[in-house]
Amino acid sequence: MATWIWIIIVIIALAGGTALGFYIARQYMMKYLKENPPINEQMIRVMMAQMGRKPSEKQVRQMMAQMNKFQDK
Repeated sequence: MATWIWIIIVIIALAGGTALGFYIARQYMMKYLKENPPINEQMIRVMMAQMGRKPSEKQVRQMMAQMNKFQDK
């Protein structure tokens, strides 16, 4: 085959590999963050305790709702 055909094949393979790699990495990270949220209720309790507050269950739930609402956007 001619050299220019090999160059085209390499360029197409590189572009396809890049696109596929980006898609797979994006799907993996979205799944990971959904299964392991960055902030959970225990972390909120600890954070509020460090600020010198004893949070009620209602306050913790409100903060989690706000975090989830922010995360969905």
